[in-house]
Amino acid sequence: MSTIVSPLDEVKTGPWSGGKSPFSVEYGKLMMWFFLVSDAFTFSSFLIYYGAQRFSKLSWPNPDVVFQSIPGLADAGYPLVFVGIMTFILIASSVTMVLAVEAGHRGAKKEVAWWMVATIIGGFMFLGCQALEWTHLHHEGFWWGAVPSAEEIHHLGTNHVGATQFANLFFTITGFHGFHVFSGVIINIIILIMTLSGTFQKRGSYLMVEKVGLYWHFVDLVWVFVFTFFYLV
Repeated sequence: MSTIVSPLDEVKTGPWSGGKSPFSVEYGKLMMWFFLVSDAFTFSSFLIYYGAQRFSKLSWPNPDVVFQSIPGLADAGYPLVFVGIMTFILIASSVTMVLAVEAGHRGAKKEVAWWMVATIIGGFMFLGCQALEWTHLHHEGFWWGAVPSAEEIHHLGTNHVGATQFANLFFTITGFHGFHVFSGVIINIIILIMTLSGTFQKRGSYLMVEKVGLYWHFVDLVWVFVFTFFYLV
């Protein structure tokens, strides 16, 4: 009776073989995990610095006052409603990505394509909401390096230094996260094109969808921390 050896468990010989795969994990997926861990350190550094500033002696703006608008509908009176919508959209896109990965495990090409389309739409919707929020805040004088007026300072319940520092960190960290979301959307579009062209069907594996899914879930997880630090604390 012959024994079937998994490609992950097989020990290859030769000067460039690399030996046995560690932890029985495919090389590309392992590299994705390494990248995500290193990227997590970057986000952690940003958020730790934000926390140090937030709980220093600086007077900090009240998030309920800063984020109380629904751009295009209401300028005030709806604290955290708009960012709640943004968060729901991003979490929903993470669910559709899970469904795309699950469909890939079954080799269901059409289902993978449809769920990837839904994930891409969710990513674009989130970026569109972020653009609206940034535009509104800029219109209100809340921007990188901008010094709020005395009236705005009084409204925010803070001082010049606290308001400026908050704005600088807010736009830097949310912008960095937005760049990750945008990159993820572009990658998802590439994966969708590869799916429609039958690339993964020919390979006999949709493992690439799972790798991209790891990145997308990471982006969603980071947003949970960004949301907590800026909008709730």
